[in-house]
Amino acid sequence: MTGKGRMDKAKGKAKEVAGKVTGNREQEIEGKTDQARGEVKKLRGKAEERIRRARRSMRGEPH
Repeated sequence: MTGKGRMDKAKGKAKEVAGKVTGNREQEIEGKTDQARGEVKKLRGKAEERIRRARRSMRGEPH
């Protein structure tokens, strides 16, 4: 996994587990939301890298 989103996913997992243990459904849902946000950031980072590679390739630069 890239660094982008890693903290959100870790923080979200901790919140989710804490919510489950304490019976706090709101905290559990917030944790799942944080994890989803982290996944989106990760995917965005991958897409941005692919775009940069494609641009370099179109200009004839090495990867």
